[in-house]
Amino acid sequence: MSQAVTLKQLRAFVAVAKTASFAEAGSLVHLSQPALSIAIKNLEQAVGGKLLVRSTRTLALSPEGQSFLPVARRMIADWDGAFLDLHNMFALKRGKLNMACMPSFAANQLASVLSAFREAHENINVTVHDVVAEDVVAMVRDGKVECGICFDPGPSEDLNFTPLFNDEFVVAVPAGHKLATKKKLSVKHIQNESYISLQAPSSMSALIAQEIERYNSQQKSDQNQQVLSPSLEAHQLVSIGSMVANGLGVSIVPSLCAPLFKQQGAVCITLHQPNVSQQVGVVTRRRYALSAAGQSFVDCLLDLYDVHVEASL
Repeated sequence: MSQAVTLKQLRAFVAVAKTASFAEAGSLVHLSQPALSIAIKNLEQAVGGKLLVRSTRTLALSPEGQSFLPVARRMIADWDGAFLDLHNMFALKRGKLNMACMPSFAANQLASVLSAFREAHENINVTVHDVVAEDVVAMVRDGKVECGICFDPGPSEDLNFTPLFNDEFVVAVPAGHKLATKKKLSVKHIQNESYISLQAPSSMSALIAQEIERYNSQQKSDQNQQVLSPSLEAHQLVSIGSMVANGLGVSIVPSLCAPLFKQQGAVCITLHQPNVSQQVGVVTRRRYALSAAGQSFVDCLLDLYDVHVEASL
């Protein structure tokens, strides 16, 4: 084939085959008869032979033209279908979104976010990977998901993090525990209790240890030093909630977990001395554009949490 076949040539050929008339075919594809003749001629040159048999009275397909006609129709349909699909994705009439979310957010706030998103874009299929915060970051970084909701992963050259809100950590104790009626608790109150922590490596456990160390460094007296030594560890916060509720110990957790912990039977109390908090936000890859569905989901998040950013993620 010496030259490329164009979509205009295919449409011209199918129109002529349908109408057996250059005049009618030209009207169908919005071409003048000379332009239509040139399109057919160029198509025949490209394929290397006659597709139409012309006489003074008749216009018919050659045997090769008859064989090629269903192929041409299929090529046009595939082309039109591809552009329709693309248009629908940009118009958010169809599409798919893969996102990751840490379980504490997924269990308490994600449903309302998805409800608002699906109300606006009901034809977008959403897959949620509810994994620990560290895995949320890893999945976004590896391109396995478009965006993720997690705690601030810290400075990164390849990720964008946009805060949604600040989460203040709380102390979780069993119902009926001697500390359960307190309004506030410090680490000093619980350092002699059985302490339940997330397994290492955990950015949350590291943050708590860091804040305790910072608090201790600010104290003038060694008598005010606070220490936590885990006696139990778990990989998921939901497991910690169950352990606390069943009287196995106490824990320091994000306030995002409070509704779930309360359902499990634990009591959550404000933590102070030290205060521990961390920003919750949306993570995306810095040098990769989001799909229309992904960008719309992020925009929905920012709108729901009343967050304003200068540049699009």
